[in-house]
Amino acid sequence: MIAVIRRELGAYFSSPIGYVYLGVFYLLTGYFFFAGVLFANSSVMTPVFQVMINIVMFLTPVLTMRLMSEDRRHRTDQVLLTAPVTLGAIAAGKFLAAALVYTAGVSMTLVYSIVVEVLAQVNWAMVWGSYIGILLLGFAFIAIGQFISSLTENQAIAAIGCFTVVLAIFLMDALIDIVPNPLLRTVLQGISFMRRYTPITNGILGIANLVFFISVCCIFLFLTTRVLEKRRWS
Repeated sequence: MIAVIRRELGAYFSSPIGYVYLGVFYLLTGYFFFAGVLFANSSVMTPVFQVMINIVMFLTPVLTMRLMSEDRRHRTDQVLLTAPVTLGAIAAGKFLAAALVYTAGVSMTLVYSIVVEVLAQVNWAMVWGSYIGILLLGFAFIAIGQFISSLTENQAIAAIGCFTVVLAIFLMDALIDIVPNPLLRTVLQGISFMRRYTPITNGILGIANLVFFISVCCIFLFLTTRVLEKRRWS
C-alpha cells in the first residue's frame, strides 16, 4: 500500500493538479483570512472555515477525478490489478494519497489561527473542532469521488459526477424542511452530512457523528474495491 501512496503522490505533483489544488486552496483561504478576520479586526476564524466548505465542494472533484479513471484510460490498471497487492490496499492507498494532499492544504491554515492567537484570544475548542470537522467532511467526499472515478475512464465525467453528488449532499438540508413525509424526513436527517458536521465544528465531538463520517469512507472504499474486483475478473 505504501508503494501505491507514493505512486499517487508522485502523480499529483508530476502534473499541475497538486500544485493548482494547493495554490487555489491557499489563495482562497488566505484572502478570506485577511478580509474576514484581520481586516475585520476579529478573532473568529469562521470566514476561513466557511470558505473551506466551498473548497471541499468545488475542488474535491478535481482532486479525485483522476484517482481511478486515469489508470483505466491508460490501461495501467491492469498492472495494478495483477500486482501482488490486495484490491483493498489499492483503493486505500489511492484514497490516502488524496487525503494527504487535502490534509496538506487544511493543515497550513493552522498558521492563521496562530497569527490570531498572537493578536487576540482564540477559542481553540471551536478551532480544533472545525479542523476535525472539515477533515472528516473532506475525507468522506474524497471516498465518494474515488468511487465515482472508478466507474469511468473519463476524468471530466468523474469530476462532474462527484460535484453533482457533493452538491446534492449540500442541498439535502433544504429538502428536509419541505419534505412532507415524516419517515422520509427522518431518513434525510439521519444521512445529512451538514447536520453531522455542524456539532463537530462547535467542539462537540459526538461519537455518532464521528462514526458517521468514518462509515461513509469505509462504505465507499468497499464499493471501490468491489468495482476493482469486477474489473479484475471481467
